[in-house]
Amino acid sequence: MPRRTPPPSNDPRQDRHQRILDLLGQDRIHNQADLQKRLAQRGFDVNQATLSRDLRTLGVVKGKDGYELPQAPLSPDTAQSLWHAVHTWLVAATPAQNLVVLRTPAGGAQALGLAIDRATLPGVIGTIAGDDTVLAVCADTRQAKALVRRLGTHKRAAAGVA
Repeated sequence: MPRRTPPPSNDPRQDRHQRILDLLGQDRIHNQADLQKRLAQRGFDVNQATLSRDLRTLGVVKGKDGYELPQAPLSPDTAQSLWHAVHTWLVAATPAQNLVVLRTPAGGAQALGLAIDRATLPGVIGTIAGDDTVLAVCADTRQAKALVRRLGTHKRAAAGVA
């Protein structure tokens, strides 16, 4: 069922954000240039820096097949979202003192980092995501090792291994 676009508001930024979400919900968009062009066709002229900021604000991440809409607001499904992100993106997890280096396929780091941040795991202070690597900052070495074990448990469960 297609989403209905709400009437324009008095806030151009809010209107632009809604249009971005509508466009991403309708079709797969692979890069910012394509999104920028589609927005311009609908009367929203926006530069690349503003568009990047909008995507970050909206929680949009770049996945394997292009931009992906943010997940629904957190709920009891947080564990399921983390499980899905680990199953989809995590290739390797290596502790290094109070840090954990998480490897993903190209383009997967932002989605995995966001899922870890949203899961608010004990001992995890935050993440920094690049293209294929997430750096998870933990409170101490013990918490870093616990995170590796926790993510490994999710990965084994996703693979059907006990």
